[in-house]
Amino acid sequence: MDSFPGYGFGSVDPIFKIFMILFFIIFFIAIVIILINVVKGIAQWGNNNQQPMLSVDATVVLKRMNVSRHHNNNMSATTSRTQYYVTFQVQSGDRMEFLVPDDEYGMIVEGDVGKVTFQGTRFKGFVREK
Repeated sequence: MDSFPGYGFGSVDPIFKIFMILFFIIFFIAIVIILINVVKGIAQWGNNNQQPMLSVDATVVLKRMNVSRHHNNNMSATTSRTQYYVTFQVQSGDRMEFLVPDDEYGMIVEGDVGKVTFQGTRFKGFVREK
């Protein structure tokens, strides 16, 4: 006989068993998603390192920002992160969008013509024609 009735493994409520099963399934799925994203990031980093660094003539056709906000209810704080993107069109008509550092983003204007330098999906710089 259990010294704490209702707390033994044999007498667990069926709803609690279902909850625990769902909890572990969701936890496992979350871990798998995180691992997949880590592996993809490492693969992209390795792929970029294997690519040659290229400089090509290009025109700036679009600039955009992506602002993401995170609200922390426990401390009533809000944090935000801004990512800057620039789309370049090369002479063949192809377009390439790169994540650009904020200091360079401010110096680039839509319509600028010059040379964009990149390695894989990694933006390395843009030099405007004079």
